[in-house]
Amino acid sequence: MITAEGVTVSRSGRKLVDNVGVELRGGHFSVIIGPNGAGKSTLMKVLSGELKPDAGQIAYHGSPIVRYQPVQLARLRAVLPQSVQLSFPFTALEIVRMGAVAQGARNPLEQARQALARVGLRGFEARPYPSLSGGEQQRVQFARALAQVPDPVVDGVPRALFLDEPTASLDLGHQISVLEVARDFAAAGGIVLAILHDLNLAAEFADHLLVLDHGSVVSQGACGETVNDDTIGNVYGIAGAVGRLPAEHIPFVLPQARHRPGA
Repeated sequence: MITAEGVTVSRSGRKLVDNVGVELRGGHFSVIIGPNGAGKSTLMKVLSGELKPDAGQIAYHGSPIVRYQPVQLARLRAVLPQSVQLSFPFTALEIVRMGAVAQGARNPLEQARQALARVGLRGFEARPYPSLSGGEQQRVQFARALAQVPDPVVDGVPRALFLDEPTASLDLGHQISVLEVARDFAAAGGIVLAILHDLNLAAEFADHLLVLDHGSVVSQGACGETVNDDTIGNVYGIAGAVGRLPAEHIPFVLPQARHRPGA
């Protein structure tokens, strides 16, 4: 389990994350939603150990995160950042192999190939990364994360995937397939935390939803409890229209314009 207590991050006198407490459990797919600037990526960076909070504590499986060396953290969790800039023409296989090497794999090339196959990129091994489309690059980076934590649980300890907008640049089919892979990781006992802007995808895949606004968690829990007209209206400033189709337990959101022509 990964826990955060009283986490606060401030920049230039503004609190990007304000006194946040979170529990991420093995076997659960958690999703953060919220408007631009809500502090979603900052919170994920703190939880993954990339960023040190100004206040509060992060613990991995009962031990403060500050006690872990970088190589230890690399074998406990993998991070898919919002964007990746590369200056060298690595191949897709070389990119994914970096994750396998960080994990300490005995056969990193084979593990990298398997990860590419899991994201539907078998046959892309020799393709130069800069030549790929934005969506293909996104899937290569997701494969790198999978190669870093290929096993959701090791010696009874769950590993974690941190996914910052994993469906960005992806078409509808690949959005679903990527989130299905992440859900399978959680179903096998791993920890998954994703940031999503598509509320319908969040509602379908999340076991636990965190609604973040102005750096604070304004609501969290099961999707049916957190996705409602009041929360959507207050957080996003729009008239929400939340229904319960096609499945009663999965809410869906139909955004409505603030102003209608002729109104």
